[in-house]
Amino acid sequence: MNGTEIVRRRVLYAGNVQGVGFRYTTQHIAQSYAVTGFVRNLSDGRVELVAEGEPPVVEAFVAKVASTMARYIRGAESADLPPTGEWKSFTIAR
Repeated sequence: MNGTEIVRRRVLYAGNVQGVGFRYTTQHIAQSYAVTGFVRNLSDGRVELVAEGEPPVVEAFVAKVASTMARYIRGAESADLPPTGEWKSFTIAR
């Protein structure tokens, strides 16, 4: 990320999204995109993804996660938030 506009997107995925490799697949996909942030399981059975990067890159990353994991996702809530720049990479959070 080189000083251009940065966005932050938070997506909450519902469905059969825990115990199916969702977090590891998402982290692997992130390696192909210039994004930072995290993915983690939530106690209510959903998975939370937070990604920061340039708008088209974040959009493409989130779309790739959704298409790759579509068979497990029953719903998703997405929100754009102010970027913080707090991450240096994309990780699996606990």
